[in-house]
Amino acid sequence: MTRRFFTKHHGLGNDFLVLFDDGATSADVLAGLAVELCDRRTGIGADGLLVATEADGYAAKMTLFNADGSVAETSGNGIRCFAQAVAMRRGDLDSQFILTDAGARAVELGATEDPAVITAQVEMGQVTALPEPAGWSSLGCHPDRPVAHFSTGNPHSVVGVDEVAVVDLADLGAKIPQVNLEIIEPGPEPNAVTMRVHERGAGITSACGSGACAAAFAARSWGLVPAAALDVVVHMDGGTATVELTDDDPAQAILIGPATFVASIEVEVR
Repeated sequence: MTRRFFTKHHGLGNDFLVLFDDGATSADVLAGLAVELCDRRTGIGADGLLVATEADGYAAKMTLFNADGSVAETSGNGIRCFAQAVAMRRGDLDSQFILTDAGARAVELGATEDPAVITAQVEMGQVTALPEPAGWSSLGCHPDRPVAHFSTGNPHSVVGVDEVAVVDLADLGAKIPQVNLEIIEPGPEPNAVTMRVHERGAGITSACGSGACAAAFAARSWGLVPAAALDVVVHMDGGTATVELTDDDPAQAILIGPATFVASIEVEVR
């Protein structure tokens, strides 16, 4: 048995365990840890495991293992949680440059009145079009319903609906498990959308940061928010994030939201 030390964080209820590793642990072992510890009945419980390793020129490298052990390129909520863990380890709220499998991400941190909560602004990179994912036709979307497929470093499919609360999202998400599926409706504010998400490797989660970026871009292109809107508010089950979009082609997205420290955890693992 080996003793491992983790911290747990969440971004709008999208929760992660963070492990600082010396880089010697194999990907298979880390994937197994993710499956074991992220289980909400027999483990600690989380949507994913974030592994921090040293990387020259960066605050750290972030590798994300989903709750099912698969590897994801990046996560908007995850990187805020990761940055909070790095900040706690360093003892400062200085800017960070974090390496992910989707490329480098710059993060600006800010304090709040709650010492367990920080705000984080993440440069998420470009929002670019993707082809329709395999199996998309199985969802049975009406041809008049707005649909878009984007990459924000990881794959997303966004669907405009009349009311997100009545959609059987678990059923739809299971039909395209290889992508993140977001459903959105306009409002309630003029520059806002309401979103629910089914994430690959985790299922329905309370929030998705990279998905919020894709949803904001889709909403602006469909006219659900004003075409001139640079800040789009995205309401999710776990809370609200703001996405700043540039006028570039392709657009750049900046994600702004909180990260909350939950606990430090010591675990004996096999």
